[in-house]
Amino acid sequence: MEEPTLQQQLEKMRLDWDERARENARYYVNTASETWSDEEFFASGERTVAEEILTDMTNICQGKEPGQMKVLEIGCGAGRVTRALAGLFGEVHAVDVSGEMVSQARKAVEGFPRAFVYQNNGKDLDVIPAREFDFAFSTIVFQHIPSKEIIENYVREVGRLLRPGALFKFQVQGDATMETRPDDTWLGVPFSEREAVEMAHRCGFEPRYRHGAGGQYFWLWFFKR
Repeated sequence: MEEPTLQQQLEKMRLDWDERARENARYYVNTASETWSDEEFFASGERTVAEEILTDMTNICQGKEPGQMKVLEIGCGAGRVTRALAGLFGEVHAVDVSGEMVSQARKAVEGFPRAFVYQNNGKDLDVIPAREFDFAFSTIVFQHIPSKEIIENYVREVGRLLRPGALFKFQVQGDATMETRPDDTWLGVPFSEREAVEMAHRCGFEPRYRHGAGGQYFWLWFFKR
């Protein structure tokens, strides 16, 4: 079987996630339920922020008031976490490769005038207005991406938009025992600790902390140099 090109992988990501969004967007964003109500779905986003952000405010805020911070979210899906971020931080800019997901995320943040959602091309952040961001976050996103090149493009792009010293906290797939395919947009490519550290250095980050190596939820704390 011939390896897909980068452009083919990006196109398949967009098409597959559009199809999942049309079928049952909230289930594919968080597979804990097939019948999420608005209240339950957005409460699950609040739990993610409580667990991954509110417990880590020293690294994230670095002395800044959350309400004064500009934040990036990579892979916003139907706006589950975007909405929770918008309730905490001053300004939130979020991207997703799926236009179907983006339309749902925009509805999710309608009550937050400083939350902005964009459809991007699945690898860079050219759609986001150039400005210095104070923090970037991504969860349950890169674990679906079938290409290390695509993920590294994202990391480099986040570095372009972050202020020096700011944190990009994100999670990748860390389980190398899982069999992955370059055309699979559900089970993403795994990273070892060494690969994660090398990617950080190539993209201008200091890889200060790691948690969950070898598992599905491999968390990385990359601080921009």
